[in-house]
Amino acid sequence: MPFMNDYQAPTDLLAERVILVTGAGDGLGRAAAMAYAAHGATVVLLGKTISKLEGVYDAIVAAGGPEPAIYPLHMEGATPHDYEEMAAKIEEGFGRLDGILHNAASIPWLSRIDDYDADAWAKMLQVNLTAPFLITQACLPLLRKAADAAILFTTDNVGRQGKAYWGAYAASKGGLERLMETLAEELEKSAIRVNAIDPGPTRTALRKRLYPGLDLTDTPTPESRMPLYLWLMGPDSDSTRGQRLSCEEPGISHLV
Repeated sequence: MPFMNDYQAPTDLLAERVILVTGAGDGLGRAAAMAYAAHGATVVLLGKTISKLEGVYDAIVAAGGPEPAIYPLHMEGATPHDYEEMAAKIEEGFGRLDGILHNAASIPWLSRIDDYDADAWAKMLQVNLTAPFLITQACLPLLRKAADAAILFTTDNVGRQGKAYWGAYAASKGGLERLMETLAEELEKSAIRVNAIDPGPTRTALRKRLYPGLDLTDTPTPESRMPLYLWLMGPDSDSTRGQRLSCEEPGISHLV
C-alpha cells in the first residue's frame, strides 16, 4: 500500500478541476479547500456557516487561487431534493465535477449508549453517513463526465474499531467505510476512484471541544495533513481504489 504523506504535489496537480469540499468552513475542510485551490482547483465550499465559508473564499482569492463558489447547506435537515438541487447548481455553474471530499462531521459530545437521545443519534447519522451517501448519489452523473474523478470519505480509527462513549460517531464512521468499499467495487471499472482517509489526531476545533483540557501544541495542524489529501484527490493515485489510508504511520491507529 503506498504511503504518500511526504507527497510533493505538482503546482498544477488539480488545474481546471472542480472539487466539492463539505465542512469547508474550518479545520481539515478549510485546509483541504485551500490546498486544492493552491494546486489549481475551483473549489465548491459547502458548509452551514456562511461567515466561515466567506472567510475561506477570501483567503483563496487573496492567495491567487481560482475563484471558489459558496454553497451554504445545513446537513442535519437537508433532504434528497436539496442535494439534487446542489448537483444541478454545480452542473449549471461549471458543467462538471472532478472530485468530492466528504469532510463534514458531527459529534457534539461523548456519551454512554445508555444516555443517548434518539434525536441526537439520528442527527449524527444524518450528517456523518446519510449526507455523504446522498451527495455522492446526486453527483455521480457529474463525476462520470470527468476523465478521471475522485471521491474521498473522511473516516476515523473508531470506524474500524468501536470505542466506549463514541456511540453514533463510531457507528457512522464504520458505516462510511463500508459505503466507501461498496461504492469502490461498484465503480471499479469506471474512471471514478473511491477511497477513505483517516487524518489521525489533528489540531481542530472538534478535537478541542471533545478534549477541552488537552494541550494541542504538539498535535499536527490540518495543513500538515494535506500531502495525502492532495495525492488521493489527484490523478497520481489513479490505481488506488477502495482503500483506507491514514495520515499517521502505517499500522498506528489513533482516536480523533
